[in-house]
Amino acid sequence: MEPAPSPTYSTITLNINGEKHALSVDHRTTLLDALRERLDLTGTKKGCDQGQCGACTVLIDGRRAVSCLQLAVAAEGHEITTIEGMAEGERLHPVQQAFLDLDGYQCGYCTPGQICSAVAMIEEHAAGWPSAVTDDVRPEAGPPPLTPEEIRERMSGNLCRCGAYVSIVQAVARAAGAPTTQPAQAVPATADNSGADNATAGKEAAA
Repeated sequence: MEPAPSPTYSTITLNINGEKHALSVDHRTTLLDALRERLDLTGTKKGCDQGQCGACTVLIDGRRAVSCLQLAVAAEGHEITTIEGMAEGERLHPVQQAFLDLDGYQCGYCTPGQICSAVAMIEEHAAGWPSAVTDDVRPEAGPPPLTPEEIRERMSGNLCRCGAYVSIVQAVARAAGAPTTQPAQAVPATADNSGADNATAGKEAAA
């Protein structure tokens, strides 16, 4: 007599980066743990494990999701894309290339999640989805200009503890074909216009 199947385990098939993977998982296993611990897809990072930092972001049916809050059994039947599936052979995805060209990272731990989120964010913007900072949210208005403010708001679910946000915003803008802005440069000090004089003038104006 065959033993009854465990009520807490299921055999599932996950479609990840175009390949199918069959595995038996506890029903409580998150997609993040299945990717990292069972399938050795360690590009997806575990950060807060509470859905707050975005380091574990992947794409599910083209939409971004934090894999630490997604149960593996619930991901069956969906197309999952991780950072390992972004490039086409040796050719990097445009977002990956922009991050590389513009130094959109420092330690790199959050970078896979940032890139996955940016890929989906660009698609969301192109589809006309508004954000919390969009001025005109009417459907007929179309996609708003992808300004740095829009990018920062739309990427706010992905934290970078190194603080590489300026370069991240520029990389996303370049990948999306939006205008990029350079960081403001300090006014050089001269004999007649020194930094100290500017500071003094500012204090006097405030007074």
